[in-house]
Amino acid sequence: MSELLHHASTFLFVPAHQPDRLLKALVSSADMVIADWEDAVAPADKAQARTALAVAVQNLNAAQRARLLVRINAAETAWHHGDVAAAAALVHAGIAGIVVPKAERVSVLQAIAQTAGQPCALVPLVETVAGMDALDVLAAAPQVVRIAFGHLDFQVDAGVQCAADEMELLPTRMALVMASRRAQLAQPIDGVTVDTKDAARIESDARRAQRMGFGGKLCIHPAQVALVNGVFSPTDTEVAHAQAVVQAIEAAHGGVCVVNGKMVDAPVLLLAQRTLRRHAWAQQRAALSA
Repeated sequence: MSELLHHASTFLFVPAHQPDRLLKALVSSADMVIADWEDAVAPADKAQARTALAVAVQNLNAAQRARLLVRINAAETAWHHGDVAAAAALVHAGIAGIVVPKAERVSVLQAIAQTAGQPCALVPLVETVAGMDALDVLAAAPQVVRIAFGHLDFQVDAGVQCAADEMELLPTRMALVMASRRAQLAQPIDGVTVDTKDAARIESDARRAQRMGFGGKLCIHPAQVALVNGVFSPTDTEVAHAQAVVQAIEAAHGGVCVVNGKMVDAPVLLLAQRTLRRHAWAQQRAALSA
């Protein structure tokens, strides 16, 4: 399955029935684009959205298809089975995989994986209390690559009323991070910021996600992408420190040493190596966007 999906920091939603917006998203700096058959499409337009996306994918090159996911409708809806069949055809055409909303039952993920085949990466979108209860089982399901958090729907389902800083959801977010680690998945993907014009809020939400151990964030507007990418890309200072740590450990032949007056040991080395991997991916993204 796609290495890109493992490392991606930005996941930009676009309505699947608007092909012009899909193309604009794919030429943006978003790591992955999610063509949406669910919330962004009215019930009367669901069939049109499937057809429009199938036609649009035919006109994409292999690299663009590899950056594309499709969000299907939830298992309890009338459109689910048709969506799964249509999405499976798109996977066979080269798109990366399927985002599964309202993920609660491993049987649903297993059925999608069986229909779409081995190349299909699955991203369960956990949006309900039942989904949280099943978190470890969902994370361990075949072909699941990352877990995403639908925090807006979760608030409604749980009856939570969050303040602006969303402190009420910190335990839930941490549960997603821990479940991803237990299942040895890539870091999870945090939910959207609904205010598309408040750059400070978008950056703050992304920094909270990055500090908590998320590896990326869902975006709903192209203007959010650069801000989120910036947060998940290490600064020059962080890169320089990480390089100094690695060099110092090597010079000490793996023993404990001191860098800038602070002790450096195995956990610090692991953090430094992670920073350098994030930096390498940020450079690769910049090269691809150039």
